[in-house]
Amino acid sequence: MNNLYVYLRSIGLSLFLILFVTLPIIYYLGIFSQDEGLRFEQYDYFVSDNKQAFERLDLKNFNNQSFQKIDLGVVDQDVFVKVDLADLKGLNRDSTYIVEISNPSFREVELMRFDTEGKIVSNQTSGTAYSKSNPLKNPNPFFSIQTAEDYSSVLVFRINSRVPLEFDASISPTNSFFQNYSLRLIIISSYFGIMIALFLYNFILYFSVKDKVYLFYCFYILFIALAQVSLSGYSYFFLMENAFLYEVSIIGFTTLSSIFVIPFFQLFLKTKVYVPKYDRWLYLIPVSYVITLIFRVSGNVALSYSLTDLNGMVLAICFFTIGIIAARKGYRSAYFFLLAWSFLLFGLVVYILHNQRIIDLGSYANFPLLAGTAIEALLLSFALADKINILKKEKEKEQLDKLDALKENERLIKEQNIHLEDMVRSRTEELEMTLKNLQNTQTQLVNQEKMASLGQLTAGIAHEINNPINFVSSNISPLKRDLKDILELMEVYREKGKEEFTEDSKSEIMDLEEDIEIEYLLEEVEQLLNGMEDGAKRTVEIVRGLKLFSRVDEQDVKKVDLHDGIDSTLILLNSTMSGKIKLTKNYGPIPQVECLAGKMNQVFMNIISNAIHALNDHPIEGREPELTINTSYENDRVIVKIADNGPGMPPHVRDKIFEPFFTTKPVGKGTGLGLSIVYTIIENHKGHIKVESEDQKGTIFTIDLPINQN
Repeated sequence: MNNLYVYLRSIGLSLFLILFVTLPIIYYLGIFSQDEGLRFEQYDYFVSDNKQAFERLDLKNFNNQSFQKIDLGVVDQDVFVKVDLADLKGLNRDSTYIVEISNPSFREVELMRFDTEGKIVSNQTSGTAYSKSNPLKNPNPFFSIQTAEDYSSVLVFRINSRVPLEFDASISPTNSFFQNYSLRLIIISSYFGIMIALFLYNFILYFSVKDKVYLFYCFYILFIALAQVSLSGYSYFFLMENAFLYEVSIIGFTTLSSIFVIPFFQLFLKTKVYVPKYDRWLYLIPVSYVITLIFRVSGNVALSYSLTDLNGMVLAICFFTIGIIAARKGYRSAYFFLLAWSFLLFGLVVYILHNQRIIDLGSYANFPLLAGTAIEALLLSFALADKINILKKEKEKEQLDKLDALKENERLIKEQNIHLEDMVRSRTEELEMTLKNLQNTQTQLVNQEKMASLGQLTAGIAHEINNPINFVSSNISPLKRDLKDILELMEVYREKGKEEFTEDSKSEIMDLEEDIEIEYLLEEVEQLLNGMEDGAKRTVEIVRGLKLFSRVDEQDVKKVDLHDGIDSTLILLNSTMSGKIKLTKNYGPIPQVECLAGKMNQVFMNIISNAIHALNDHPIEGREPELTINTSYENDRVIVKIADNGPGMPPHVRDKIFEPFFTTKPVGKGTGLGLSIVYTIIENHKGHIKVESEDQKGTIFTIDLPINQN
């Protein structure tokens, strides 16, 4: 069921994200045939110093050669570019148009208009250095112009840039420009929303499965998304509003994504297993990206962009080569990886074809890269979800194998028990023949008493662990229900938050809060979690008690805190008290005692267990059952007194309780060896034990132990 839940959850999330990817695509294809504007096909340019250019600007200074697209690389001086509206067909006179430059990284772009005699009559400035004058926050520089008769058809752009000077220009009607601007904003917002959703989803998964591959992956998709947003120009307006930081971020975010994609790639494709020879060399890729970023920050712009292109090509070749090798070796996740990177490569190829003017995507040139990275991240999320299912199947198989082994061990134990029972039966029959056989039989009965103690110990542990576990299991269902309601409320906030809240939406949200009783719900969640925490603490105490008590087979004498042994015994016997017996502990300051810890725990177990059985089996009307334990230190000896206010013992019973085989319990419920073993253990530790008891007045066991065995 868990595998099915994870799988269905991944499918649902993926379908949700695909919807956000496909809707902009469909919308884009629907308007592709609309008139989004005309592109200038002819550009003339010259490069000159700013001051000289302004003083001597002459339309005759431009080169006679025309270019279909400006691509000059990094130019330190201003570049003047001339276009002619007369080369375009379909422009209306006395109409308003928007001229857009397709490069969001230009710091300053100035548009100069001329009169019919060639004199400058107006100029407009745009670019990152003039972002405050851009209320639309459109990343590309744009200008509004009039096609009036008193203006020359020639337009001249003065471009000041710190990045490679590569662009083309387009002109479109105002309505078409705003329509395309809105669509581009929707596409980039949807893309970034998808990538942030994938980041959060995998970030939460990391804390669930504790697998570093999810941590590296979520930060990879975060920085690759930021890199795409920087390439589109939107990160300047929405993240930093600093021209230099924005220009560096294009390479900076790409460098950060490479730092995380390499360890993700190594873990995801298990490169140490499938391509161990190349695994360590993969770290050279992020090192190269870091060097590229250093060049960019230090001002070597042209070299940094060249290295970025080279790094991207090397990374793609390495990833595809290693992915193919892993796939040929039968690694299932490699197929997902190759498919995901194929979409990214396809988007990159389409983008290059647009740059080479083989195809024309208009103002949506970067859309293939956005779609490619989004689909790549989506498919890799599918692959990671599939990896969870594979790991769970392997874990289930391992658990089934362990279960089979446990069943086999149980069968062997049963056979051994049958064999041991036969041996005990045989030796019991020989008891009447020789004293040696009697001693052997007594040894077996002592072992049987130990097994009885262990059985009682196991029952106590099972009972005590069951209660705190019930706290956890019973709280899971209401906790899930409460969280579902909270998530439902959050979903309403999200849906309503896509636009400004109205009074109706506020009222709807308040009604929903009243319906689900949000305040009570949050209090209930806190109470449920407190119940789980309390159950966990009790479980820790039980386990600690088990560790202390389970030292039965220790054969080394060492200093032991008797209080710990008593407390561990009380924890294990807590279920037999059933909350009906009042427990009083009067611990005095005592030193540690040299003894066999396990043997001493067995003493406390037998005496306290007998007291509990006496109080439970023979209650006295009008008297609250009470068990009292006192400890003290006198004359280098530790005194432990265990008293109960139960039925007590008559003198003829009290005088025989330390004799072997003497018991007052019904047949089949006691061997009569418990207190005999206790007496022997105390004697071996050079101590003394005595009992004081009166009929109907209770019993007191006093244990006197030296602190040293020397």
